[in-house]
Amino acid sequence: MSEAKTTTHPPFDWRRPFRYLWRMPVLLLHVTIGLPLTILMINPLCARMGLRGEPLDQLAIRLWSLGMVRVFGLRVRRYGTPLPGAALFVANHVSWIDITLLHSQRVVGFVAKSEIARWPLIGWLAARGGTIYHHRGNNDSLHGVMHQMVLRLQAGRAVGVFPEGGTSAGDTIRVFHARIFQPAVLAGVPAQPVALKYGAKGCAQTTVAFAHGEHFLGNFWRLLGEPARVAEVHFLEPVAASDDGRRRMADACRERIVAAMGL
Repeated sequence: MSEAKTTTHPPFDWRRPFRYLWRMPVLLLHVTIGLPLTILMINPLCARMGLRGEPLDQLAIRLWSLGMVRVFGLRVRRYGTPLPGAALFVANHVSWIDITLLHSQRVVGFVAKSEIARWPLIGWLAARGGTIYHHRGNNDSLHGVMHQMVLRLQAGRAVGVFPEGGTSAGDTIRVFHARIFQPAVLAGVPAQPVALKYGAKGCAQTTVAFAHGEHFLGNFWRLLGEPARVAEVHFLEPVAASDDGRRRMADACRERIVAAMGL
């Protein structure tokens, strides 16, 4: 006789409908008012003007992103200092909100899968923020992405990547793909690992992560109703580019993120 399988369902959260009730109007205001104002600030003139050393266009994106994660109940805490200028920022990846969370502290041009360009709101804003899109499985696309990364780094701009190659379930950090570190080696710029933690001591990683078979809109709607929690952004010790290669950089960055996550 086969053993019957049991399914464990999360306990009913009676507060969730009330969170939707007040967060939906706030989200609508943030999108209909805050987003157009942010778009107006993304222009060459604001890029040349700064406040406390931060270009106005990046400041606008960062403040809008900070407001966005606040709408989702995330109280952001930053640890460490992001590198200024040209650097390759590498982070663990569990959900679409990782990009917004990192942008709330440091605006970078991300390398992301091409599917994100079709996501409502997030994809459009990511494109305006300088995202480099990669078509998975296409070598020509990958070569083009690597070339754009080198040019941006050589021009003194920051690039962000998720070297796991996709989102994880949140309970582990997969092996980092070394090839994505090659532009940092060629441009001679450091890589700074960034640990993104949701909940106290990362207790909500698996909650924020995409569930099995869950798509962007499903994850977006579910996270909008989640309880308020802390989101930590840890800017860790940078890894210098050197001639001994991209594999060393990848492993060193992964080790520091794993240590910061406490996995």
